[in-house]
Amino acid sequence: MTTLPQPVQPAPDSLDQLTYEQAFAELESIVAALESNDRPLEEALTLYQRGQILARRCAAMLDQAELKVQQLSGDRLEDFPQQ
Repeated sequence: MTTLPQPVQPAPDSLDQLTYEQAFAELESIVAALESNDRPLEEALTLYQRGQILARRCAAMLDQAELKVQQLSGDRLEDFPQQ
């Protein structure tokens, strides 16, 4: 008898309270679960939807961080030197 892996549980915190790192970690676990191809269709769809929400949240947080950096640097973003 084949046993399916346990479903990925979304973080108990509301989406607005997740840090970037928490949201990204949950997104990574969802991607891994979907890549395993062993989830029932309904669960895969639910995971996909949650993943899309988390991806948008991460992108928005990165956009906000970039805006803050631009404001702090006077709109003069400079590349970091290669080491």
